[in-house]
Amino acid sequence: MTTKASSPEKRKWYQIQWFQPQDTPRERKLINKLDLLIVPYAFLAYWVKYMDQSNLNNAYVAGLKEDLGFQGNELVQLQTMYIIGAVLGQIPFMFLFTYVPMHWVIPFLDVAWGIFTLLQYRVTGFAELAAYRFLVGWFEAAFFPAMHYIFGAWYRSDEIARRGGVFYLGLTLGTLTAGLIQAGASQRLEGVKGLAGWRWMYIICALITIPIGIIGYFVLPGTPDRPNGLLLSEEDVAVAKERLQRDGHVTEGKFSWKGLAKIAKTWHFWGLILFDVLFWNGSINTSTGGYLLWIKSLGRFSKARVNELGTISPALGMFYTVAICFASDLVLGPAWAITVAHVWNIIGLIIQVIWEVPEGALWFSFMTTYSAVAMSSVLYGWVNSQLKAAPAERAFTLVLINTVAQSTTAWTPLLVFKTVEGPRFTKGYSFVLANAVCLIGMAHVLRIYLAKKE
Repeated sequence: MTTKASSPEKRKWYQIQWFQPQDTPRERKLINKLDLLIVPYAFLAYWVKYMDQSNLNNAYVAGLKEDLGFQGNELVQLQTMYIIGAVLGQIPFMFLFTYVPMHWVIPFLDVAWGIFTLLQYRVTGFAELAAYRFLVGWFEAAFFPAMHYIFGAWYRSDEIARRGGVFYLGLTLGTLTAGLIQAGASQRLEGVKGLAGWRWMYIICALITIPIGIIGYFVLPGTPDRPNGLLLSEEDVAVAKERLQRDGHVTEGKFSWKGLAKIAKTWHFWGLILFDVLFWNGSINTSTGGYLLWIKSLGRFSKARVNELGTISPALGMFYTVAICFASDLVLGPAWAITVAHVWNIIGLIIQVIWEVPEGALWFSFMTTYSAVAMSSVLYGWVNSQLKAAPAERAFTLVLINTVAQSTTAWTPLLVFKTVEGPRFTKGYSFVLANAVCLIGMAHVLRIYLAKKE
């Protein structure tokens, strides 16, 4: 009579471990090395990315609007120019990710977006600023999918979300920092060398961005098939490949049209695109400037104070991001982590749709805003793990779903977040609310499908 082998004991939710029991001492040493190389740089680069992206909203309420004579929907139009650049700039990279070393691509893009961030200090009109915003978007375009491609190239599926969560902290910290820089510039640099405080903000942001881009060449490890020889030994790469292959990862492969046709025939690929569209449109409330415009509309705060108060919401977003990403990896799983994040987002959106509430309730509603993007690394980590057996398809999918989803936000804010309707964007907050509800439903459809597939 044979006895059935006992299954390994399932770890309780409170037994949080950074490594898995099967990781050897040599593998743990490699993981620590990768964590020190990839995660801090990803965090810093994403920090300056969002500092350079969100500084437009801070400049707008700090004097840019008046200095350039804006009267209508210029703010949302400038936000759209950035999105158009970001969408078009991603297209070449779905091909290049598997051909060009990532430790060359990302630093080049970082330095280029820093240069065009700097040039914004000299703008004299809408058309010039729109051109710079387009180019900033173009050179920022591939960064997010590129970093997730690197995460998926070195880490197992059960390791990605919490690393991605630390990386994604850069978004909220960048938004927060942009507000503090603008507040400081308005207080201390207004009129220095004949420049307005908002112009000094662009100079300061560029001086932070460009050096971080240069450092990337010396810090990023590349990918296992094209590693950075300055940082990793042949033994490191061999250990990395072995541990990934043991988990079903494929570490080499190039993009091909045949592979594109293959993945385009699967329904879950189109499901992932819809999923990402719902995510992007269920979180555009973080980038449209509604919170800053509302604070300014209260009429009792200085320019600097408006920007200082504007940092509270992204500061809370840092807590949301860490909590959601670690919970996904260690406790809840992706679908339920996404649910928790967007239930909190939905509560705030309902208050904003009603609007005629006590002022304290509106303050509370804006404090929930950045829970909308807290689950971003959970979503892209989920995609990474589902395509671990095909690097080329993974690169293509990461870029394409991001491109298609982000492209929808080039026109949806023009319809529902018109600047002249601010700060009460009833249509905008209702639209975001609908997307957030559908996103939760889509997460569980995907969860059930994958469970049955496995």
